[in-house]
Amino acid sequence: MYVSRLNQLGVGALSMAVLLWAVPAAAQNDAWEKDIAAFEAADRLTPPPLGETVFVGSSTIRLWDLPKWFPGLKALNRGFGGSDMADATRFVDRIVLPYRPRLVVVYAGDNDIGGGITSEQVVVNFERFVRAVHTTLPLTRIVYIGIKPSLLRWGQIDRMRAANAGIRAFCERDDRLAFVDVDQAMLGWDEKPRKELYVSDGLHLTAEGYQILTNLLRPFLPAPPPAEISAVR
Repeated sequence: MYVSRLNQLGVGALSMAVLLWAVPAAAQNDAWEKDIAAFEAADRLTPPPLGETVFVGSSTIRLWDLPKWFPGLKALNRGFGGSDMADATRFVDRIVLPYRPRLVVVYAGDNDIGGGITSEQVVVNFERFVRAVHTTLPLTRIVYIGIKPSLLRWGQIDRMRAANAGIRAFCERDDRLAFVDVDQAMLGWDEKPRKELYVSDGLHLTAEGYQILTNLLRPFLPAPPPAEISAVR
């Protein structure tokens, strides 16, 4: 019966099954281990300040040049490209909790929708992330940047907006949470994504795109000390 079942699967499916069996489960589940380990190595070399701001999420976070866009802000970038909301939750004890931040900025969900995860599941995954943070750090504030419209994923905008609506509703029930809506700010007169905001892949942002995100996020961030503001000027 076992051999018969394998014959029904076909050669392609059988090859895939063998490949998965050959790879340890931990390796299958830890695609981002190298990135997380690199963060930890950097921390050992130069211990970051505690109690400040941590940015987490996918490549939109990873590519955000925080010192350039937020001069004077004590912030740590812990974005790892290609990740989704569930990944941020799975590694929360290594990319958020050790720093005991007073504020966490999150951008994740874009890859989730692109990978076929439902809008409802994105909301659930964000709720799990919040609980994972607040179980240990109940006073930490969390700012979620809404999933951005993009040229590449414009065909999935309805699902993105549904996820954003669910996360916004969740944030409105807790004073420690905030939702930053970037949708309309990134659309042109035709109600479609403005091409100048995206690099050639139609997904990642140009400097103009980051300028919009920076302007919308800034009111939620801690103000730098007066001395540092003067230095920037």
